[in-house]
Amino acid sequence: MTLQEYSDSPTAIPDVFARVRFIMVRPSHPGNIGSAARALKTMGFGSLHLVAPRDPAAAHHPEAIALASGAGDLLETARIHATLAEALAPATLTFALTARPRALGPQACDIREAAGLSASELAKPHRCVALVLGTERSGLSNDEMGLCQYACHIPANPAYSSLNVAQALQLCAWELRYALLPLSGQARLPDTHGRHDPGSDPASNQQVDALLEHLERAMRATGFLDPAHPKKLLPRMRQLWIRAQPSIDEVDMLRGLCTAMIRSSSEHIDTHTF
Repeated sequence: MTLQEYSDSPTAIPDVFARVRFIMVRPSHPGNIGSAARALKTMGFGSLHLVAPRDPAAAHHPEAIALASGAGDLLETARIHATLAEALAPATLTFALTARPRALGPQACDIREAAGLSASELAKPHRCVALVLGTERSGLSNDEMGLCQYACHIPANPAYSSLNVAQALQLCAWELRYALLPLSGQARLPDTHGRHDPGSDPASNQQVDALLEHLERAMRATGFLDPAHPKKLLPRMRQLWIRAQPSIDEVDMLRGLCTAMIRSSSEHIDTHTF
């Protein structure tokens, strides 16, 4: 398999993401394969590989398609390999995911460390990273672990560290995405494309003063403020709103509340008058 074949993706994703492959070894549940495809697509990856799945057509199983939930393109391009060694062939840095401590085997790291190592590796051209997940029930064998350079752990609850394989893959994909975003030139926060909401601008002093006057009328109308004994209520209210630095929309919202309070008090008085 050439690097170009390896990097081909069902979606237009940055090259640095295309050079990461996620390998599921001997998966037995089609639903987990579908969930894995969805997990990868949400994090911007597109390379799903299956080693000796129980059902060679599992990626086309109705349950897999249903749980992929829009990531059917990853199922269509998922590649099947007879052995893990074959699936790992193009990789230059490999991680075997495991929940168990291993006395023998590759050097241990956690998933965040793995993501950092992957970013350093993928910053170089023509490098590929592979992350390997074992079977739902028993994980990876010692021999399979031995094919990888690192034993990768998710620091879960030690009293109950068992994760569904698709859930584990989602966590790994997220950590890798976060670490790779700077290399890809993508932002970590949504882009508003320059759109500006004027209502989010800070309210002016004049607008805050108008709010305070309106609020004072509302407090008088409801009886919350006794004009004969105002004490320090109004100065404290002023300090509150000065500290809060409300936006234009927030001032408008609060003035709408004041109007409703005054109207409600007036209706209450009218009802009791008659």
